[in-house]
This record gives sequence, structure tokens and C-alpha cells, in this order.
Amino acid sequence: MKEQFTWHGGRLSDARAHFGDSGEPWIDLSTGISPFPWVDAADILPDWLALPDPAKLDKMEAIAAQYYGVHPANICAVPGSEMGLRLLDPILALPALYFTPCYRTHADIFRDSRGISGFQTPDRPSAVLLANPNNPDGYVVPQETLKRWLEDLEDIKSWLIIDEAFADVMPGISMAEMVDDNRRLILTRSFGKFFGLAGVRLGFILGPKRIVSAYRKLLGDWPVSGGALDIGIAAYSDHPSTNEMRAAITDRAAQLDDILHRHGYTPLGHCPLFRLIETGSALALFERLAQRHILTRPFDGNLNWLRFGLPADDDALERLDRALLSG
Repeated sequence: MKEQFTWHGGRLSDARAHFGDSGEPWIDLSTGISPFPWVDAADILPDWLALPDPAKLDKMEAIAAQYYGVHPANICAVPGSEMGLRLLDPILALPALYFTPCYRTHADIFRDSRGISGFQTPDRPSAVLLANPNNPDGYVVPQETLKRWLEDLEDIKSWLIIDEAFADVMPGISMAEMVDDNRRLILTRSFGKFFGLAGVRLGFILGPKRIVSAYRKLLGDWPVSGGALDIGIAAYSDHPSTNEMRAAITDRAAQLDDILHRHGYTPLGHCPLFRLIETGSALALFERLAQRHILTRPFDGNLNWLRFGLPADDDALERLDRALLSG
């Protein structure tokens, strides 16, 4: 197994080089990025000759704040939610606990950190990081549980940091309503995953003003590109398309579940953007699907896991169905 396929999804160039590129086109199911992109992005023509307009940044953050349900003073645009996470270490300057299993980046964010398999109250002020929905298993922590954890952490001057990169398709689980200047709560949100436009590299930090100010100081006057500003303003204002995309993602996840069930696999997790299966033949299944130009996501931390993103159309669903049948 080549390490690049277990490190991150989206390694389609590596897959072509390793497994070949003749025959049917590749289907990339290795990420949790929506296959239903916000369609109006192609009609937006940014001014690439000008520096990003600070007034547009303010406008986009205000529109995104309304979308997420926070005050505009409690949001900061970042060049992708992963970058937002990676800046937490210099901003908080605390040891950290991160939940496992987890998005691989979580283990790299803090210099002084260790993984935990369930909630633990730290013995000293710390940052506690988790994803909700979690990646890769799609587990969702109920909001009431998160509120209890936040109160316990605040009692010892610790922080709760929640990576909500996949929460747009499940808005009811978000802790955005709890973001306040007096809370020790920081959320990260991703634009690209739900809107299907990962290349825009746009994300947000939601948190107290002092945290937002620290991010602004680190990022400077132009935290994201002019194109990201134009696309973000339009997409976050397009509520009908948002509702349609959420419904399409949920429907496609149900279709994927049906296929996996039909072939004897039990899909795990509650996040509609991806499904995880557990099987002793996970690596062999990854190889078999890749030979048929279907890229999925294996994990070196658990060799029995294989994660499937959502097929983009009926043809992709049928090809996956045939490939699973042929094994």
C-alpha cells in the first residue's frame, strides 16, 4: 500500500500513476467533498489584477456570520479550515488533547498533544480538539453532550475546539449558537466541502473576539483571494441552492448505503458526505476498486477500514455497484 493513499484523500494523480489511466475514467470517492458543487461559481469572474478588497472581506464575513448564526465580530475568514486549525498552536499556546480516531491533521496541530479515545477533563489548562461530525467514522456527538464538556473545560480555563468542517449538511448539530466572547469555544468551518469547491480554499474561525483578533493579526490584510471573496459572497447568499444541495447529498448518501448493504457491508457513521465500512478485506477491496479506476480511502491506522465518498451521478453509482459485485 502506497502511503499517499492513506495520508489524505484526493490523490488522483498518484492513483493514475500507480494503477494506470487507460479504460474508464477515474471516479474519485476518496474525499468527503460534495459531488454537487454550487453551480453558479462558473459565472463569477473575479478581478485577478486587484488586491482583495477589504470591504468585500467585511461583506463576506457578515454574510457568512448570518449563515452560521454568529455575530460578525466573532468570525474570521481563513484560507481553508485546515489552515485555521494549524494556526491554533501559536494562538492558544497550550498543550492539547485530540480525539481519536480523527482527521489526520488533528494530530499535527499542537506541538504538545496526545490522542484520547473519549472525553477526559485535562489536569491543567489545555485545548481539547474534536471533529463533529467526526472524520473518518462519521460519529456525531450530541449538542447537549458538547455543552456539558464545554462547561467542564471552562471551569479549569481550558478550551473546546470543534472542527465542524462537515457540519453544513447537518446544521442542527453545530455549536455556533454557543459562540460568545465569554466562552472558551472555537469552531472551524469549511466552505469547500459542502459547496463542492475545495479549490477555493476558504474557511472560517468562529470564536471570541480576542481569538478572531489574533487570527487577523497572523493573517494580515488579505487572508483569502479576491476569487474566494466573490464566490463566498454569492454562495452564502444563495439559500435556495443551499437547501437543494443539502437534499441532494442526503439522497445520494441513502443510495450509497443501499449499494453497500446489498454487497454485505454495513455503512458506519451519520455524516451524509461519506460512509465508512469495516471489513477484514479492506485493503484488498481498495486495490480491487482502484484496478477498476474507483479511488476510495484506506487508513494505515486501521487496516480494516475503507471510506467511500459520494458518487457524483447514476453512472458512478452503477460502476461502483458492478465493481463491488465482481469481487
